[in-house]
Amino acid sequence: MIVALLIASLTAGWIDAVIGGGGLVLIPVLMSTTGMPAAAVLATNKFAAFTGTSSAAVTMVRKVGVPRCTWGFALAAMCASAGGALAVALVSDSVIRPLIIVLLLAVGIFVVCKPSFGSEGNRIITPRRVALGVAVALLVGGYDGVFGPGTGMFLIMAFTAVFSQTFLESAAMAKVVNTATNIGALGVFIAGGYVDWSLAIALAIANVIGAQLGARTVLQGGSKLVRIALLTLVVVLCARLGWQEFVQ
Repeated sequence: MIVALLIASLTAGWIDAVIGGGGLVLIPVLMSTTGMPAAAVLATNKFAAFTGTSSAAVTMVRKVGVPRCTWGFALAAMCASAGGALAVALVSDSVIRPLIIVLLLAVGIFVVCKPSFGSEGNRIITPRRVALGVAVALLVGGYDGVFGPGTGMFLIMAFTAVFSQTFLESAAMAKVVNTATNIGALGVFIAGGYVDWSLAIALAIANVIGAQLGARTVLQGGSKLVRIALLTLVVVLCARLGWQEFVQ
């Protein structure tokens, strides 16, 4: 069981660093092997995801760099994520899933129909675009606290559109902001006493290793790899959410 969990956490760290969505791997494994309550599973996964994403963020910021406004986006997203985690009991998955499926399909169709999107760009930062970036951080941060799947992908798409930049540049910004959303939600889980610390620390170590491998994969593959990973995640997330909504 421990070996399976460590492998799942390493894989999740790699996926999170490349495009996001590592919870699709680690959460089901935690649920099927540990017997922990759902809140403890989500909290333990969130701690592992935070350590992995933050380590990937450090690597990508050093190599790619991010504009200073990114740190403001991160603060806004962290507050929104904490609020989302507090309000999670008020929001029904059956309401969110259909909306997310439609949004994912729209993202996938747009990326396929516009191959140049994210492949080339010249970053433009103006007060209006920064304001839009704050709105994105608040919206996606709240979503991560309430629901979560695809947070990194939505951040990459939004930052690419708002700042007219490449997927690689947006991925670096997304890692910083996603780290902050993890902190916001994790703070709520820790305060509630939901984290299984002994397991969480072990999974975090494996997640960091996977995240470092993933960050290096992204840096080597560039925007083309991020585009392929994004489309793959769209297909996987749509299939998973569609199964939960219409089959189960």
